[in-house]
Amino acid sequence: MAHRSLDQLDKKILRLIADDARIPFLEVARECNVSGAAIHQRIQKLTNLGILKGSQFVIDPEKIGYETCAYMGLNLKNPENFDDVVEALKKIPEIVECHYTTGEYDLFIKLYAYNNHHLLTIIHDKLQALGLSRSVSLISYNAVIDRPLPVGNFPTDDSIGDEE
Repeated sequence: MAHRSLDQLDKKILRLIADDARIPFLEVARECNVSGAAIHQRIQKLTNLGILKGSQFVIDPEKIGYETCAYMGLNLKNPENFDDVVEALKKIPEIVECHYTTGEYDLFIKLYAYNNHHLLTIIHDKLQALGLSRSVSLISYNAVIDRPLPVGNFPTDDSIGDEE
């Protein structure tokens, strides 16, 4: 597991950049009492391990005209076409997440649309053409919790699976 390869310096770096992804590496170095080169090396290591997957600006979809957020459970007529369907879903820019799931649906997606009419167009023109046997839509009124996973408490081998 990747968490075993993290030392205290890695964890401190992750906490600092999780709080502010735009923090200069030299400031991280000062906070950690190491050189800027050491921070660059650690960031590269964390990236190579797949712990860091880049950095990006977070855009509020509603502020740029996407007023409808929807979640959809998708069932495929032919589940053996998963890979082809996922490739087709990647080409629909309004879809921002896609998950293989257990339970009732083959796939579960999150998407943004300008409005309900646009959502209907996406469903009718883009999704139904993928060979769905059924879909269920849930429209989100507002996200009351929307946050990244906190990096303040890293699991240890002893704490994995423990209930508190």
